Amino acid sequence: MAARSVAKAPQPRPKPNVRMSDALKLVSWGGAYQHSQDKAYVDPYVARNRGLNVSWDSDSPNAVSVLRKGDATARSWDLVDVVAADAIRLCEGGQAERIDFDRILAPAPDGTPPSADFGKFLINDCFVPQIAYSTTIGYRTDLVGRQRPGSICDIFDLRRFPGKRALEKRPINNMEWALLCDGVPESRLYEVLATRRGQDRALAKLDTIKNHVIWWSAGAETPQLLADGEVVMGSAYNGRLFSLIADYGLPVDILWDRQVIDLDGWIIPKGLPADRKARVLDFLYFATDAQRLADQAQYIAYGPARRSSATLVGRHKDLGVDMKRHIPTGQGNFATAMLYNYDFWAEHRSAIDSRFSAWLKR
Repeated sequence: MAARSVAKAPQPRPKPNVRMSDALKLVSWGGAYQHSQDKAYVDPYVARNRGLNVSWDSDSPNAVSVLRKGDATARSWDLVDVVAADAIRLCEGGQAERIDFDRILAPAPDGTPPSADFGKFLINDCFVPQIAYSTTIGYRTDLVGRQRPGSICDIFDLRRFPGKRALEKRPINNMEWALLCDGVPESRLYEVLATRRGQDRALAKLDTIKNHVIWWSAGAETPQLLADGEVVMGSAYNGRLFSLIADYGLPVDILWDRQVIDLDGWIIPKGLPADRKARVLDFLYFATDAQRLADQAQYIAYGPARRSSATLVGRHKDLGVDMKRHIPTGQGNFATAMLYNYDFWAEHRSAIDSRFSAWLKR
């Protein structure tokens, strides 16, 4: 994602006509991700708003059920971090506010409207994306031979890259990669995958490596298999692969071709009192500008969701590595990226899951 200009501080958001609340309750995931949010934009926002009390609830995994229940816990939440699929459910269910992005968010440093700067990552009217993460391929540089993988289709090339692979034990991503590597153009990918014949075609392609696959269900499995040398390559979350490379110094590299991007970001719960909503909008304007999203990548290997953030990404605060090389939206990494198809999998997931499970047992 190429940036359009050198960043400069955005104009401050005009103060609302109502008094802003002196407290802000944020909901996120805990751990390293929440820490990255704290350091990148909560701490600097609090420094500009003395007396503001920001608190966290690390309950994002249960956000949909809590907000749909609408109990005292839900009513205490001001801004909630969710994955994109949950944002779609909450928006369709009426538990999340609809947002005029170009009115409430900061423009890019060169004045590009937020809607253009976020682009296709604005998946609906309720969701403000913060980060892009991906499922992609990691491989052992010392086990693949002189010629390193350069295409997603190298997963299926047992002659040039012999050895075990690790793939997630579900059809998502695997079916898309199989069809692409069987010659289906990306423009027709989901048209073909929606048909029984297309599903047969994807499974037939996966048949060619089935006996060489270790299937994983937990995100930690492929990194461990790579670390132990039990597989030469495997699909994994990009942040897990970054840890193998940067934290542990293992001979692992990332194949970014046809990485499948997913998103995480904010939703505003429906029905906030005016003073709390005013505070939320003021915080969102600050926390999702180009510089703040770029700053988050200094703490964790996720890509900022704005195009204008790309060249602003610096080095990891603790490890000192250039994070542009290690994030899904980094220059050179994003060229063939595919955005997770939320609508397709919402409609077809159940049927394709059944077919995939039956195929695994054959």
